[in-house]
Amino acid sequence: MFRWILLLVLIVPALEIGVLVWAGGKIGPWWVVLLIISTGVLGAWLAKYQGLETIRRAQDSVAYGQLPHEEIFDGICILIGAAVLLTPGFITDALGFALLLPTTRRPIKSWLQAILRQMMDRGTITIYKR
Repeated sequence: MFRWILLLVLIVPALEIGVLVWAGGKIGPWWVVLLIISTGVLGAWLAKYQGLETIRRAQDSVAYGQLPHEEIFDGICILIGAAVLLTPGFITDALGFALLLPTTRRPIKSWLQAILRQMMDRGTITIYKR
């Protein structure tokens, strides 16, 4: 797992720089800066909207006596998506918007749940109950 994270930390910034330089050559550096700022502002608004909607759904679940497990995973995805959108770059922005939009977040959330379930089955993650 550490190797994958190290690989991502090295490769993603290099790819982002390459895409930013390429885009700057195609549309101009000021348009690239404007796009980066625009995606940041739009992403912040979308993260706030989706976050508040998720909190409302979690409160409804708790009010009906249900565990808000789907809403917890939605909240994690929204938090990661918002954090990724704050970093400048088009690749990370695409990932951030994919995590913020409900239609694209659903398969990513299912994938994360499956990974967590596998880790729990293998004993990599232990959840203690009292």
